[in-house]
Amino acid sequence: MSSNTKTNTLSSSSSSSSLSHEQKSNGVFGDVYAILKDVDILPNAFRFQLPHQAQDFLDKREVREFMSGALAGAMTKAILAPLETIRTRMVVGVGSRNIAGSFVQVVEQQGWQGLWAGNMINMIRIVPTQAIEFGTFEWTKRGMASLQEKWEQNESPKLQIGCINLSLSLSWISPTAVAGAAAGIASTLACHPLEVLKDRLTISPEIYPNLGAAIRNIYKDGGIGAFYAGLSPTLVGMLPYSTCYYFMYDTIKKSYCLTKNKKSLNRPEMLIIGALSGFTASTISFPLEVARKRLMVGALQGKCPPNMAAALSEVIREEGLKGLYRGWGASCLKVMPSSGITWMFYEAWKDILVVQKGISL
Repeated sequence: MSSNTKTNTLSSSSSSSSLSHEQKSNGVFGDVYAILKDVDILPNAFRFQLPHQAQDFLDKREVREFMSGALAGAMTKAILAPLETIRTRMVVGVGSRNIAGSFVQVVEQQGWQGLWAGNMINMIRIVPTQAIEFGTFEWTKRGMASLQEKWEQNESPKLQIGCINLSLSLSWISPTAVAGAAAGIASTLACHPLEVLKDRLTISPEIYPNLGAAIRNIYKDGGIGAFYAGLSPTLVGMLPYSTCYYFMYDTIKKSYCLTKNKKSLNRPEMLIIGALSGFTASTISFPLEVARKRLMVGALQGKCPPNMAAALSEVIREEGLKGLYRGWGASCLKVMPSSGITWMFYEAWKDILVVQKGISL
C-alpha cells in the first residue's frame, strides 16, 4: 500500500471518528439509531434507515418520557434488588423480624444470589411500570395545566343557588396531585400480574423456582383471577401513595428552587428530595401496603383474608396496631434510596432524551 493511500485511509478513519464523536457529544450519548444510521465506518450490511413514521414516533415527547422512566426504573432496581427482597419478606412475615437477621437468613439459605431472588421478573415488571407511571404523570400534568388555563381564559362557569353565586374554578385542583394519582392507577392496572409473580418468586422459591413454573402454578391454583390477587387494596393504597409521592417531589422541588433562586436541581439535590418524597408517601400508606401484601401471598399459607378490611383486622388482632407498621424500617430503607435514585436517573435521562434534544411540548 502506498504512502498516499495510507494517508488517505488514516484521514478517512480520523474524519469518521471525529464525526462519530461529534454526533455523540451533541446529545451527550446521542440517539443509538442516529449514530448507527450516520456513521460511515459501518459496513453496508449494518447500515439502516428508519422509516419516517418510526423516527417521528421516537421523537415524540411522550415516547421519550416513557423511555426515560423505563431506563430509570431498570437501573434503580438492578442496584437495590437485595433491599427489595428483604423488605418483601419482612412485610409478609417470612423469616426474621429484623433487617440484619433477614439478610443473614437469606444468604444462609439461598446464598448471595438469594438476595436477587425474583429480580428477573422484577426487572421485567419495573420497565413497563415506570415507563407507564412517569409517562402518564407527565402527560396528565400537562393536560390538567392546559385545561385549567383554558378554563380560566374562558371565565369559569358560575352556579347560582338562590342569592348565592358560586364560581366553578379549577384553580384549587393540583395538576401534580391528579397526575400522580392517575400515574399510580394506570401503572397498577397494567402491571399488577407482574407484581404478583415477583412476590411469589421472592417468598417461595421452592414452590416457584422459575417464572414459567410460577405462571403455571398460579394459573392452576386460581385461574386468571389469581394474577390479580390483592388488586383492590393495591389500588386503594396506590392513590394516597402515588398522589403524595409526586405532589411532595414537585412541591419540594419548586419551593427549593425558588428559595435558592435556581432554575433546576443538581443530581444530589434530586436524590435527597426524591428520598424525602418516598419516605413521606410510604409512611402515610404503609398499613395499606401491609394489607396488600397479606392478600397477595396469603394463599401460600392457606389463609387468605377475603378483603382489605379483613386483612387489616387480622394484623391488628394478631400483632396489635404496631403490626400495621411491621417492616416499616425495611420499607423506608428500600423506598428512600429507590425514590431518590429513580428521580435522579429519570431527570438525567429526560435531560438527555427530551430537554437537550429540544423536543417540543
